[in-house]
Amino acid sequence: MRKIILFLILFFSKEITAQSETNACITLSKIDALVKEFHYRPKPINDSLSAYLFTTFLQTLDDRNDLFLESEINVLKKHKYKLDNYINSQDCNFLNEFYTTYKNAVNRHSTIIETIKKEYFTLDSPEIIRFYKKSTPYFKNESELKRVNKKRMLFDVLKDVSEISHNKDSLVNVFNSISQTSKQKVFDDYSCESTKYNLSIEEFNTRFFTVFCAYFDPHTEYFSTNEKSDFLSYVSADNYTFGLTLSVKEKNNISVVEILPGSSAYFSEKVELGDQFIKIKSKEEEYLVNCYNFEKIEKTLSSNEHKNGSFTLRKKSGEVYTVNLTKQIMKDYQNSVYSYILERDNHKTGYIKIPSFYSTLENGKTNVSDDVSKEIFKLKEDAISGLIIDLENNGGGSMQEAINMCGLFINTLYLGQDRNKTNKEGIIGNRKSKSIYTGPIIILINGFSASASEFFANAMQDYNLAVVVGTKSLGKATYQEILPLKDEKDKFVKVTLGKFYRVTGKSNQYNGIKPDIEIPNIFDDQMPRENSFKTAFKNDTVESIVNTDNFPMNEKQKKAILHYTKKTETNTEFQKIIRLKAKFNQIYTSSLPPITLKFNTLFDKLSEFTKSWKEIEEFTKTEYSFGATNTTYDTQKSSINNYLESINKKQIKNLKTNFRIFEAIRIMEDLK
Repeated sequence: MRKIILFLILFFSKEITAQSETNACITLSKIDALVKEFHYRPKPINDSLSAYLFTTFLQTLDDRNDLFLESEINVLKKHKYKLDNYINSQDCNFLNEFYTTYKNAVNRHSTIIETIKKEYFTLDSPEIIRFYKKSTPYFKNESELKRVNKKRMLFDVLKDVSEISHNKDSLVNVFNSISQTSKQKVFDDYSCESTKYNLSIEEFNTRFFTVFCAYFDPHTEYFSTNEKSDFLSYVSADNYTFGLTLSVKEKNNISVVEILPGSSAYFSEKVELGDQFIKIKSKEEEYLVNCYNFEKIEKTLSSNEHKNGSFTLRKKSGEVYTVNLTKQIMKDYQNSVYSYILERDNHKTGYIKIPSFYSTLENGKTNVSDDVSKEIFKLKEDAISGLIIDLENNGGGSMQEAINMCGLFINTLYLGQDRNKTNKEGIIGNRKSKSIYTGPIIILINGFSASASEFFANAMQDYNLAVVVGTKSLGKATYQEILPLKDEKDKFVKVTLGKFYRVTGKSNQYNGIKPDIEIPNIFDDQMPRENSFKTAFKNDTVESIVNTDNFPMNEKQKKAILHYTKKTETNTEFQKIIRLKAKFNQIYTSSLPPITLKFNTLFDKLSEFTKSWKEIEEFTKTEYSFGATNTTYDTQKSSINNYLESINKKQIKNLKTNFRIFEAIRIMEDLK
């Protein structure tokens, strides 16, 4: 009987693997067919694809090169320039070999971590740990992997202790006791992290499909309803909530990514974006925030059973604090367009924030162009003399709404051009021209302004209807559509169908939009732009359809640009941002120097970083000298709604601490 059972296990195991390989090839074949039919510039499946797939896929599986051994990679290298042949002949046996190698590497990693935990673990070592911005070479043997992991674990323990307090002497006095707690936390994190490497064959194949799609361009993506996603704890706006949206960052650190206005977390005035969770207490149970407790964390945040909680968090500056929060029922308010009146030296400037180009066709409740029209009407009623349109962090959305938005300001026939798979160039016409505002306009952009945002800013800049201010935009001038794979209900590919161009024939693809006036942003160089992707389309041009010399800048626009450029040399805040930007770039891009794994040494190094970050953090909270008030209409509305009043308070604070908005107000004084 035992032999029969063993035979059945082996038989079905092979059968399942064979089916998986067949299904993988079928899916790849369907993805390839869809890309060939619809993609703007489908690439041939050749050696270039093979090399890209091989390198990129291994990077997605082992981004730090601490799972695979050099010998395992050398064995897999025999496939590096053959993957195209396998795919063309629908032979996906190679995926099974990759998967087997990966599973062995993951199992070895788990064994190494558990072995380290059982052995004597020193908390003081003369060894040095080095940090690299790029992946290190693959290790030659298991003993090297173990040695490196042991050093990393010791570093994390000492770092965890260092972040408990700014007072080194007090930490030294209690080091023996608190280091044991930190050690257990780090051990648990490493053990739990090793389990997250485990992928089913379906999840493994999905990663391969994702890399395959990205070969054609960064925005062609594979989607599956069965795809495994990272842990993300969020709350429904119409349910009990503490008012926090959290997500898992590096090393299983859970950080705050959103605070809901009007919530308990919001009114605490302590919790800030980026704060890291350390400990949670609810219903008399207290537990550390780590990988093992994700399920408890999610239940505490999302379940109506937990109405109160005590949360211990750490700020980026290292400060640790505890806050008691209570869940409330929050109403569902859409993240949509809003406006304010900004006042300085008796000048009224209208301000409109556009978070995205949403539309009713894309599950929105309203269209962004209609909402902007309403806000402009309200601002005009309050006699504004200029308008700032804020597209910072606006990643785009509906291209139709971008076109409709152009129609609110542009009277000419043409807004842009597009080019599809057949190289046919189309003209993007102005469909709803009604020019509801004709005063001076400033458009704010940054590195996260993309796609539909860039299209609108392009058109306004080409016709010199607005002065574009801020930092260079992302550089995405392609458009996509999500299409299902043939005969599949739960597998989709978002395919790039074409590119759009300005009326001048130029494109912001890859390069981004260059502002007329550049105002530095401390974090600008770390914003991921299109040109950072290996497979991004390069910039090109087509023929112009409009002679924009017929739409020159007016004298006030020229004067404002020249005036501001001269003032930057003596603008102390401007120069301070440049200095802090250089400091942040150094922190972000420079590898940490080799550090001896001793507590005193590590504490001193981390203190240097904390001091630099605190200066940056304090500067970002600086409030600038201008007034921000609601329109007359919104003042009446928010005065009878406490929730809207709390949103209003948060938005005004964000406005007054935004240096680029302050400078835009000053620039507007020259445009009026």
